[in-house]
Amino acid sequence: MRDVLGWRRKFGVLGPSTNTIVQPDFEMMRPPGVTNHYSRIFTPNAKAVSNDTFMAGTEVIGRNVLEAVRSVMTCEPDYLVMGMSAVTFYGGAPGADAFQAKVEGESGVRISIGSHSCTAALKAYGGVRRIAILSPYYPVANREVARYFTDSGFDVVRDLCLECKSWTAIAEVPPEVLREKLIELDGRDVDAIVQVGTNLSMVRLAAAAEMWLGKPIIAINTATYWHALRQNGIADKISGLGRLLEEF
Repeated sequence: MRDVLGWRRKFGVLGPSTNTIVQPDFEMMRPPGVTNHYSRIFTPNAKAVSNDTFMAGTEVIGRNVLEAVRSVMTCEPDYLVMGMSAVTFYGGAPGADAFQAKVEGESGVRISIGSHSCTAALKAYGGVRRIAILSPYYPVANREVARYFTDSGFDVVRDLCLECKSWTAIAEVPPEVLREKLIELDGRDVDAIVQVGTNLSMVRLAAAAEMWLGKPIIAINTATYWHALRQNGIADKISGLGRLLEEF
């Protein structure tokens, strides 16, 4: 017997307790027969974030992930979706593999994580080698993101970090600021732009930016949810949220 509403798949979604963007973003992308069940990873709302405090804060989240996994597994989801991105990049590609293995070992089901999902998305577009990165992070975390993508075979041409002052402040960055940052990052030497940081609201903006910049703009929430759907054999094409969900 299948769940009455989640008759195709039940997704367990893991995200920081301070995150207010992932849940509505994933609901916006959810096709019929798929249900999302959010499990909050406890984290204090870090203030006056610096390189040191940013890393310390994300390490707290990393340590609390498995407790959120154990909680959401009580509803017997078919698959997990990671709604927090920073820790999935730490340690480069081997670190991402180790993080995925840790969660899957605890849960007994597979998971889509932000880092590997972005790589899969870039490969789906095809012809992408040189990328730029936009994040709400601090430089120390951007270096980890760049390390991951370099490990994965991409050239990171440049990156930009917004240095948001708290976890909740990430969700307060307005579209007009993000639009300016995308234009600043773009150039003929860039094949695609990747946005990381799941509490940054970028799904709709990235879809629009693909039209006026004329290249792939990968929003991490889009990439992660797309990856989860496709890994579960759900090929529905969803319009209005970018080429990734519309074409691949």
